[in-house]
Amino acid sequence: MSETKENLRTTYNRYAEQRNEAKMEPWKFKERQLFLQAILEEDKNVILELGAGTGRDGHYFKENRFDVVCVDLSDEHVRLCREKGLDARVMDFYELAFEPEIFDAVYAMNSLLHVPKADLGTVLEQVHRVLKPGGLFFFGVYGGKNSDAVWEGDRFEPKRHFTMYEDDDLLAIVRERFGVEEFHVEPLGEGVPHFQSLLLRK
Repeated sequence: MSETKENLRTTYNRYAEQRNEAKMEPWKFKERQLFLQAILEEDKNVILELGAGTGRDGHYFKENRFDVVCVDLSDEHVRLCREKGLDARVMDFYELAFEPEIFDAVYAMNSLLHVPKADLGTVLEQVHRVLKPGGLFFFGVYGGKNSDAVWEGDRFEPKRHFTMYEDDDLLAIVRERFGVEEFHVEPLGEGVPHFQSLLLRK
């Protein structure tokens, strides 16, 4: 495992309980609800969540009667997901250990922002492989500027690697493998990156 991944696993194991107590920002509720509405309208029932964290969103989808599989690099995150009754597995989403074309939808809220630019194509190819034809992929990250490095201002230790893209650059990358159903940005304040919300289709 790369040093970037080892540091990420260590950080999230260390701060898992703290993150489990954190409140959800209102704009994230809205983004999650937009994804929920999209999969409800198309009767897509089997969801893979990438970088599920402590299981907050996965639990929400399960409560809405979806079949959810959660994967995360952090053992502690997976433990907390399982405590919420979720099917959760320690897994590197660079190598998704699933059969091809078994998920109706994939959900990745602020998890792929830790993937270095050189590796994003590999991860997107894995998502494409496990999605059913016509499947939907929610891809949400911070962006609006270019970054591909450890964030020195990170309050967590070890400090995490963050990758960000200009809007047009990110759209160009995802269009190599997916159709773009919806793209919008959520402003988060003066002088900080905005949130890039993409709903993609295989």
